Amino acid sequence: MMNHTIQQTIGNILSDLDISDDRKVLLAPLVTYIQEQVKHSNPVNLQFICTHNSRRSILAQVWTSIAADHFRIPLIKCFSGGTEETAVYPKIVETLRNQGLLLKKNEDEVNPIYELDLPEKKVQLKLFSKVYNHPLNPKTNFAAIMTCSQADAGCPFIPGADTRIPITYADPKSSDGTDIQDTVYWEKSLEIAQEMFYVFSKVVDCYELMHQKT
Repeated sequence: MMNHTIQQTIGNILSDLDISDDRKVLLAPLVTYIQEQVKHSNPVNLQFICTHNSRRSILAQVWTSIAADHFRIPLIKCFSGGTEETAVYPKIVETLRNQGLLLKKNEDEVNPIYELDLPEKKVQLKLFSKVYNHPLNPKTNFAAIMTCSQADAGCPFIPGADTRIPITYADPKSSDGTDIQDTVYWEKSLEIAQEMFYVFSKVVDCYELMHQKT
């Protein structure tokens, strides 16, 4: 069962999927990749990559998992990585918790692991900072989605990826230590959530049409 806060958050996301035309162009390759995999009943492995794997790539991993879960698209697995290992930034965890997600801190380490149970299914994500070629991440048959311009420029080639898709976001880190930090992180989380829900709103149309023909 979903708690009231995450139900409300998802409801607000779904009520505002008015994505700009420019962003739709950026998101289209991801929609196409997922649709093609779904059509052939292939597992869909999505790895979100930014520099430190501490903010944007974590948000994208979380919200993409929830969007796939919400639209009941099977065989979706979401991963994240960076060009460096650091730690998930605490404000990301705080923001996601305030938006209704239950994140449990596994160990009190420099780079702690946070466990997230998805709302609809008994599937658990383990969130922590890691390099993109970490052993837990896929080695082949995945889409590499570049969520920051620095990682996009610094990693022109991701070994083993089926495709490399730049979908970059402004870094909320720029607000750290300011009076608007809470607002910036809240809005960045919802921005990424809205775009990933938009992606799966397009995928589900293809998935339902495919099953109508069978």
